[in-house]
Amino acid sequence: MEIRSWLVGLWALFWVFGSLSATSTCKLKAKFNLSGYKDVEKKKVVVGGMFSIHNRVASNDGNTSRLPNSLGCEGFNFRTFRWTQTMLFAISEINQRNDLLPKTDLGYVIYDSCFTISKAVEGTLTYLTGQDEAVPNYRCGNGPPLAALVGTGGSDLSIATARILGLYHFPQVSYSSTSTALKSDFQFPTFLRTIPNDEHQSTAMAQMVLRFGWNWVGTVAADDDYGKYGIKDFKEQVEAAGVCISFSETLPKVHSPEAIQRIVETVVDSTAKIIVVFSSDVDLSPLITELLQHNVTNRTWIASEAWVTSALINQPGVSSMLAGTLGFAVKKADIPGLQHHLLNLDPYADSLTEEFWETVFNCTLDYGRALRMAKQKAKEENGTISRVARGVPDGLCTGRESLAHLTNTYTDVSELRITYSVYKAVYAVAHALHNLEHCEHGKGPFVGKSCADITNFEPWQLMYYLKNVRFKVPNTGEEIFFDNRDVDGFYDIINWQINSEGKISFVTVGRYNGSAALEDRMSIMNDSIVWNNDMLEPPRSVCSENCQPGTRKGIRQGEPVCCFDCIPCTDGEISNTTNARECILCTGDFWSNDAHDACVPKIIEFLAFGEPLGITLIVISSFGALVTIVVGVVFLMHIGTPLVKANDALLSFTLLLSLMVTFLCSIVFLGEPQHWSCMTSQVALALGFALCLSSIMSKAAVLMLRAQALKAARARAKAAAKAAKAAAEAAANSGSPDVIVTSTQPFSDTNPSADSEVDVLTFGHQRAIAAVATLIQAIACTVWLIILPPHPVKNTSGQNIKIILECDEGSVVFICCIFAYDILLALLAFIFSFIARKLEDHFSEAKCLTFGMLVFFIVWISFVPAYLSTRGKFMVAVQIFAILASSFGLLACIFLPKCYIILIKPDRNKEEMMRPRAKPRDRISTGTSASLATTATEATIASTAIDE
Repeated sequence: MEIRSWLVGLWALFWVFGSLSATSTCKLKAKFNLSGYKDVEKKKVVVGGMFSIHNRVASNDGNTSRLPNSLGCEGFNFRTFRWTQTMLFAISEINQRNDLLPKTDLGYVIYDSCFTISKAVEGTLTYLTGQDEAVPNYRCGNGPPLAALVGTGGSDLSIATARILGLYHFPQVSYSSTSTALKSDFQFPTFLRTIPNDEHQSTAMAQMVLRFGWNWVGTVAADDDYGKYGIKDFKEQVEAAGVCISFSETLPKVHSPEAIQRIVETVVDSTAKIIVVFSSDVDLSPLITELLQHNVTNRTWIASEAWVTSALINQPGVSSMLAGTLGFAVKKADIPGLQHHLLNLDPYADSLTEEFWETVFNCTLDYGRALRMAKQKAKEENGTISRVARGVPDGLCTGRESLAHLTNTYTDVSELRITYSVYKAVYAVAHALHNLEHCEHGKGPFVGKSCADITNFEPWQLMYYLKNVRFKVPNTGEEIFFDNRDVDGFYDIINWQINSEGKISFVTVGRYNGSAALEDRMSIMNDSIVWNNDMLEPPRSVCSENCQPGTRKGIRQGEPVCCFDCIPCTDGEISNTTNARECILCTGDFWSNDAHDACVPKIIEFLAFGEPLGITLIVISSFGALVTIVVGVVFLMHIGTPLVKANDALLSFTLLLSLMVTFLCSIVFLGEPQHWSCMTSQVALALGFALCLSSIMSKAAVLMLRAQALKAARARAKAAAKAAKAAAEAAANSGSPDVIVTSTQPFSDTNPSADSEVDVLTFGHQRAIAAVATLIQAIACTVWLIILPPHPVKNTSGQNIKIILECDEGSVVFICCIFAYDILLALLAFIFSFIARKLEDHFSEAKCLTFGMLVFFIVWISFVPAYLSTRGKFMVAVQIFAILASSFGLLACIFLPKCYIILIKPDRNKEEMMRPRAKPRDRISTGTSASLATTATEATIASTAIDE
């Protein structure tokens, strides 16, 4: 029974234990992908390190359908790799010393944060766990105790890691995290740093801006705690002093071309010549690259310590943009032995050094990979691979390459500033451990005056010694101690100057000591500063320049008093003093000049005789009048020829006279308008066109009536012929033996009945029509000149800057009636000539008149929109062009065909050519429009004699 009870109890115990185990099973949620350095074997204490050896994590495809992995890193950073090697060098140097931790060998665990918060957190958790698989709240393994973490680089990374380390009271000593946010004892109780707080740097930047009198600056900050807090403190201080902020832009942490382009546009558009930048070199580099492409110069940059000596920014070609930059840099120092350490790396020691070697020498240490690359290259080049197979493939590192022959950020030890801060951070931890190790029992700082054991101490115990450490840095003699976990704010003021080789050199032109009295903190050697574009005087950067004469001040609502707009005086207003509050209005015949600082007489505008346009119009008008005279002379010389006689010679000369009047009256429109010229130009134009159009109308009326008469004569003749034919057919059908005789007699020029039937209007009628029509226009113009004559006026409403001298019509009603009358004559002439256009003759004058009137209408219809869309002297020019074009059109269409026959084809200028042409269908001839005296038609008269 006892055995049975014992077995039952044992079973129950196992069941309870199994249940508890099942409920408390731990599961590893993730495995981090970290790279770095580690040496903890046979070490008494381990110091942690965190550096951004890479610039970013590798891109992720965003696929959530498979197990996510911790991303790798890319973008090798030589500068931070030098910082990492500095920590290794410092630990090695400490381990070799006999006066510092003589009985303790320091080990190290260093991780790459990849300039990313997530990687920094991964490294922190892994470091605290003590193994590759991070287990929060646990320290796995029984290795040496962890001392402190040196890192992690950027302020936002340190804020993330400091929150975690603060939970476990684990000390962290940063070498480059300067954000004022890390000053909080409540949030970051175990955070210390060997680099000054940005509170000092923001104050130093503000003092520099005020010192040089710049009250218009732009700001650019990284999108992290370092940039945001730093620029915030700076803006608060300068704005309190009356400085205006032109723009405040934020650099994206994730690559964004759109955001960078927007910032570039802001910088280009801004008038601020001073730009203050709080950013790391990694975040600022894309902006600098884009600004170089846009050739942005003539700006002075104020740099924070994170990039003022960065080789990533100081690339070839930046001198045109960044020369003259002023910035604040932490102390620099020479570290003996460091360069030897940097140049004597074993490329096969670890993966990071191997990657560095392959990157810096652009080769690979992997023979198989080099062979594959060589084969692929040979295949692409259509070569053979025999040499590759026999010898060393191209692209293979030997491992014996010399770093000493390189000139890059890694090997450059001329500006050891952040590097020196790393060096100080490692020594601060070492001295704290040294003090902890050499604590005298019974005199310790802890409960019961106890001391901590160097082989088994708690992080908070080391924190006590770190906060109270005080030591002198080897070789430099600088004394290091922490005041409220910070060090003194001491900076070198750096000026970027172009050296004799055309490269940027960092020249120290001043100092800033944040612990000194306010008036003694900054000392600058102004004569040593070389500004942008090699200027020796500081650039001006003010929110608003003084408003010069011609402008007035316009206050911007809601902006500081140093910012105002200089608003140009409007046209017609001036200001003749600096910073005028209001503009003065110019009155009368005065207008503001281009500078709006004086009232000047307005420009008087009219179409003058002597200007090129006036000369051109005079030449064209004279040419038209001369051509008209030449045509008149030709007609006069051939006045006895049939073609000239066939047309009323007097009416033709009257028409030529009217055209010459219209040509010459256009000249009267030129020149400064006078009373006589205003009256003469309009009246001469109206009478000239009235005489011209009435003459054409009388000619067209005769042609129209003749066409109607000839049409009627042909109809009667055709009817008579049909009647005679019908009578003859009837007689033939009746069987009469009498002989039928048919005779035809055409109308001749001597047939008075035909002439009287066709020539309803004689030459006298035509002349009377032209005279009466012109007389009506003359009477209307006389009344116009007596009652409301045209007169010159000054038009000041058309263009403010000009006084346009022009003719006022006097009465719109009168001028509309006068030119409406001319339009009526033109319409009648066109209608008459259009009706008579189909007369069958050898010379169709009706067609010439029709074409002439079509040209006339086209010109004046086009004139209306052109005239209404112009102003000033060009209105006169358009009117003259219309007059000349219509006159040339009438002259060419009416008289050019006649001159062609008279001069070129004299064989057609005969009497028989003036006779009518017979219609081939019915052999009935038709009249000619070229002759008022020739026969208009032929008639066939059939007579039948019946012998009874």
